[in-house]
Amino acid sequence: MTAITENGTAKALNDQLAGLDLAGRLALVASLGGRAVFTSSLGIEDQVITAEIGTHRLPIEVATLETGRLFRETVDLIGETEDRYGIEIVRFHPKKDDIDEYVAKYGMNGFYESVEARHACCGVRKLKPLARALEGASFWITGLRRGQSGNRAETPFAEYDAERNLIKINPLADWSTETMNAFVADNAVPVNPLHKRGYPSIGCEPCTRAIKPGEPERAGRWWWENDEKRECGLHVPDAALPSLESSAL
Repeated sequence: MTAITENGTAKALNDQLAGLDLAGRLALVASLGGRAVFTSSLGIEDQVITAEIGTHRLPIEVATLETGRLFRETVDLIGETEDRYGIEIVRFHPKKDDIDEYVAKYGMNGFYESVEARHACCGVRKLKPLARALEGASFWITGLRRGQSGNRAETPFAEYDAERNLIKINPLADWSTETMNAFVADNAVPVNPLHKRGYPSIGCEPCTRAIKPGEPERAGRWWWENDEKRECGLHVPDAALPSLESSAL
């Protein structure tokens, strides 16, 4: 595929994807040429996408960020999903030197103490591994949905990611929770057992709690912070995050 340099490419693709179902959206991206990488957190959205990739044998790489702080249930689901669909989910781990440097500065669980420390932890455990996962990719496929949070309410089907110089594809952007649950039930998709225990959004174990009745889906992520739009940095530009220059990790 020709190098991606303009937002117009993403805009045209966004319009095409809007008129297709999930299988059609993924098949279209797979047909465009260039390397397509789907990064999965093993949450229900991502399991739906993995099911379509595996069932239709699409030439899309599936990767996950094995941060070292995931729930046991999430780690176990990686192998179960590989066996179910006959695919490989490539694990990208943080580098030991980065973790050691973080712990020396903030402590193992220093992310509870400040937003800076929390973003620094996400930086070494998620952002750096993500950069390696997406190296050389033309398309990055995610499980983002508009209904997940206010911060994601305007999620398009395709958008140009200037920071990574690729097109980010969000094929579930318009899916509701009800649509997902129906798909999972109809297709016997393996899902994280934590979902039934009140965890609609699942990240690292120390940074995720079950939500309370009436709370938004992502209220259980980094719940000790006050910012309602809190994110780890995977899906927001660097300029939207607190400066991490002081942590230099």
